[in-house]
Amino acid sequence: MCSMVASGHVDKGAIYSIAGDSKWAASSGFDVSATEMKEIINGLSGKVDALYAEGLHVGGERYVLTKAEDRSLYARKGREGVVIVKTKQAILIAHYGETMIAGNSATTVEQLADYLIKSGY
Repeated sequence: MCSMVASGHVDKGAIYSIAGDSKWAASSGFDVSATEMKEIINGLSGKVDALYAEGLHVGGERYVLTKAEDRSLYARKGREGVVIVKTKQAILIAHYGETMIAGNSATTVEQLADYLIKSGY
């Protein structure tokens, strides 16, 4: 968690268990509801039609899903957005602010996910 925010490319985030039922780490005040986690898990499982149609909700905000891959979801709201990546055991959820570059944020989160996968998580 610390490395995502410390990078300067993410302003807040959280790490949850792959089942979405346990928060392992989070920035202060960055909460993802059970309903939002269900949306995220569905999206990461390939069920993205509803997310493209209705949006992806994170931290009480609605984002427009812009890209869905096997292990990642990318969504925006204006100039800010979220990057969500799953590993073997965890789901990384990162938010980037209006002054941050989306591509740098995505790279930071994807690299952390790669590191966790190599470490068995």
